[in-house]
Amino acid sequence: MITICQFGAGRIGAIHAANVASRSDVRLKYIIDVNAAAAGALARKHGASVGDQAAALADKEVNAVIIASATDTHAELAMASARAGKAIFCEKPIDLSLARVDQCLAVVAAAKVPMFVGFNRRFDPSFAALRRDLRAGRIGKVEQVIITSRDPGLPPVEYLKVSGGLFRDMTIHDFDMARWLLGEEPVEVHAMASVLVDPQVKAVGDIDSAMVTMRTASGALCHINNSRRAVYGYDQRIEVFGSAGMLQAGNRTPTTISHWGKDAISADKPLYFFLERYAEAYAVELNHFVDVVQGKAQPEVGAEDGRRALVLAEAAYESLKSGRPARVPA
Repeated sequence: MITICQFGAGRIGAIHAANVASRSDVRLKYIIDVNAAAAGALARKHGASVGDQAAALADKEVNAVIIASATDTHAELAMASARAGKAIFCEKPIDLSLARVDQCLAVVAAAKVPMFVGFNRRFDPSFAALRRDLRAGRIGKVEQVIITSRDPGLPPVEYLKVSGGLFRDMTIHDFDMARWLLGEEPVEVHAMASVLVDPQVKAVGDIDSAMVTMRTASGALCHINNSRRAVYGYDQRIEVFGSAGMLQAGNRTPTTISHWGKDAISADKPLYFFLERYAEAYAVELNHFVDVVQGKAQPEVGAEDGRRALVLAEAAYESLKSGRPARVPA
C-alpha cells in the first residue's frame, strides 16, 4: 500500500485526489491547503484527513507526496519532502526562478528520492502513440515539429499577476513537448509576442499571443504558437514532419459525429479546457508515479526535465527582450 500526502486542494488537486482514490493499492492520507474549507471538503470526499506539513512529512506511513499547491510553494515543499525521504510528484513549474530550481534539485539529489514533474501531456494516449511511432522510425529523421497550443479564454488578471508570464506558465508545457519530440536539446530560441486578446494583460506585464521557433544542433526545427483565446475551444495539436513522412495528433472532441448537409459539413468543437482534454493523461501519469514509488519504473519526466523546460522559457524571454535569437545555455 502506497500512502500519499497531497499539498493543494484546488482544481488540479481535485483531479489528482480522485485518481489516487480510484486505486485500491494507494491511500490518500492527508490533504494540506491554506484554504481550510477546500482541504476539508476534498479530504471528506476521499476519506483523507486535513493535515499540517510537519506532521504529515514526519509520518512514517507516508511514502510519497503530490505537490499541487500554488507555484511559489513547489520548491520549498519539494525540498522539505526530499529531506523527509518521500517520493515527490510536483506539478509544473518547479519554481519560476532557475536559481531556486537548481537549489531544489540539489536537495532532491542529495536525498536520493525520486522526483516526477507533472508534464501530463506526455501521457496523453494520442501524443504518446505519436512519439512511439516517431521513435520507431516511422517517418525517418525528425526535421520539423509544429506545436499548436491555445487556451479557450484568458485566465483572471489576478492569476496572470503571479503566473510568471506566458512562457513560464503556459508555453512551458510546449517547451517540454518540443524536447520530447525532437529527441535532442534546442540550442537556439527566437520568440515574438504580442498582446492581442486584452489590454489588461499588458498592464500586468504579460503577453497573450506568441510564436516561438527553436533550432537544435543538428538543424531540426520547432515552431510553437500560443494564444490565450481560441473561441472554438481548447486547441491542442501536434505535427511532426520527417524525412520519410509526417505524423499528426489532433484535437479531442466530445463525439466523432459530423453532419453533412447541402450547405455545409459540421462537427463538434474541441473539448473546452485542459480538465476535460487531458483527463486520461492525468490518470496515466498518476499510475506511472505509483510505479515509480513501488520501484517498478524510473520517472519518465524527471526533475531535470522540469529544469530544461524553464531554461527554454528563460531563453524565450531573453529573445523577446532583445529581438534576436537567444542561445540556450547547456
